[in-house]
Amino acid sequence: MSVLVLAEHDNAELKDATLAAVTAAGQLGGDVHLLVAGKGAQGVADAAAKVAGVAKVLLADDAAYENALAENLAPLITGLMAGYDAFVAPATTRGKNVAPRVAAALDVAQISEILSVEGPDTFTRPIYAGNAIATVKSSDAKKVITVRGTAFAKAATSGGSASIEAASGPGSAGISTFEGAELTKSARPELTAAKIIVSGGRALGSSEKFHEYIDPLADKLGAAVGASRAAVDAGYAPNDYQVGQTGKIVAPELYVAVGISGAIQHLAGMKDSKIIVAINKDEEAPIFQVADVGLVGDLFTIVPELTGKL
Repeated sequence: MSVLVLAEHDNAELKDATLAAVTAAGQLGGDVHLLVAGKGAQGVADAAAKVAGVAKVLLADDAAYENALAENLAPLITGLMAGYDAFVAPATTRGKNVAPRVAAALDVAQISEILSVEGPDTFTRPIYAGNAIATVKSSDAKKVITVRGTAFAKAATSGGSASIEAASGPGSAGISTFEGAELTKSARPELTAAKIIVSGGRALGSSEKFHEYIDPLADKLGAAVGASRAAVDAGYAPNDYQVGQTGKIVAPELYVAVGISGAIQHLAGMKDSKIIVAINKDEEAPIFQVADVGLVGDLFTIVPELTGKL
């Protein structure tokens, strides 16, 4: 079986989500080829060639792929799939945008957010917000798969010696254009790659209180900052802070949930964390059912005290 993996990158740096996808692809058996589609992305291709387990890197360098528009990427990938048995993408915003289009073009069923590879055609994936795990067996000749990055170890970024080959596709489909991006810049670790995360919920009451109490604790721990959907919807934190089923799936070494009740949607995004600390005044809050350490009390008292002792 030959597998094509979509590289997650920003035209300058290969993202960690790619490494988990490479690991999953390797478990399918056969050669793993990595597709780097972008503009001026030779440096990304060079880094991809060093990833352990990658046999070949395909570099599609074209202005049409600079901003990873799914309308342009999908036809490129669909054309390349003539030589592959499976297409694997990280379950990121980009992967979730591109993979369904590829599956539709190939007329196959997509297998979403797999947690494990049980065989070349058998996988596990979460359903019901992660409260049940389904085993899925596909009879499609070609597989289209997205990978939940927290479920697989990251492939080593050194030790590989893959060849780099040029790839080309139809270029711009002419049906969408990139207008711009408003990105939140932070000196803190990236949320999905952070080893420690401090998340705040709606109980903080306002954007000012969110940052007043959450930011100092995160800074002391060297942590990334997350938020519940309720906090994001209330405007306390930006969308890219959201942890949960409709946000980002994380599995850090330490997850600190401050003022988060623990709705199913939020638990689905963080319950695989190694150690979970919950701070909430409601001792019946669902978050305590998954927490390793629970602090029942007023977060406005506990959090400053905790921050001061670090």
